[in-house]
Amino acid sequence: MKLNSPVPVTWIAGFTQAKLSGNDTLSATGINEIHNVRPGDISFVDAEKYYDRCLHSNASIIIINKKVAVPDGKAILITSDPFSAYVKLVKHFRPFSPANKMIPDTAEIGKDTIIQPNVFIGKDVTIGEHCIIHPNVTIYDHAVIGNHVIIHAGTVIGADAFYFKKRIEREVMYDKLESCGRVVIEDWVEIGAGCTIDKGVSGDTIIGKGSKLDNMVHIGHDAVIGKNCLFAAQVGIAGVAIIEDNVTLWGQVGISKDLVIGKDAIVLAQSGVPSSLKGGKTYFGYPAEEAGLKRRELVWVKRIPELWEKVMKR
Repeated sequence: MKLNSPVPVTWIAGFTQAKLSGNDTLSATGINEIHNVRPGDISFVDAEKYYDRCLHSNASIIIINKKVAVPDGKAILITSDPFSAYVKLVKHFRPFSPANKMIPDTAEIGKDTIIQPNVFIGKDVTIGEHCIIHPNVTIYDHAVIGNHVIIHAGTVIGADAFYFKKRIEREVMYDKLESCGRVVIEDWVEIGAGCTIDKGVSGDTIIGKGSKLDNMVHIGHDAVIGKNCLFAAQVGIAGVAIIEDNVTLWGQVGISKDLVIGKDAIVLAQSGVPSSLKGGKTYFGYPAEEAGLKRRELVWVKRIPELWEKVMKR
């Protein structure tokens, strides 16, 4: 998320009650998670295994829970709870404000776009030309929708990321990481009925140009869907997954987080994908493997009783 204007790191330190080390002349220009940071951004880290990655990322200001050597030019904010400090900043710079009408004055809606009854549009939403938004669609704040987009009834664009920190010492264990990102839907996309596309935690969840989603498809936070992808009903894609151009996912395929599905890949129905797949191939099963190999494995599995009987007769 980009900030409206630069914010001095000294103010951030005071606001989060953190100890400032390093370059105290910096100003923050954005708030972002580690996988999405740019120079000028604030990020946070509270797990030692990610310290090095965060400290040597593009982030200029890092909220951390341990005194460490400060990389050249960066600022470190030390606090016992970086997660809560980060959430406090998100709530300050992108606070929730309740709606008072179905379509706010801040919405930008292009020429010849049709908005059917009972559509809710959040603040600062942009919708392009020649779109059709069917009844009971909900579009959360800051979403960007291109031209010639069709969104079918009951779909939700821009709900919060499913992202929580577990606090095992408490009865109510889970703290919510507030989302301040967006959903960006490019031109000529069609989204079926009852789909859910979550906004990015701090960046964008993107649906690429010409992609088509069937009914009841879920896209997790910060996922990037390429151009001309085809997803059948009940596909589920976890956060931060990258699906490259021309990928086909058939019904009930499940895609895990933080992986890449290569260009022109096809994943057959009810397959589970726990790790990255190369493009240009067809996959099946759990864990998803090349379909031909998986089918041969299933043939041999069916022969196990026969083979076992032969072994026992020896």
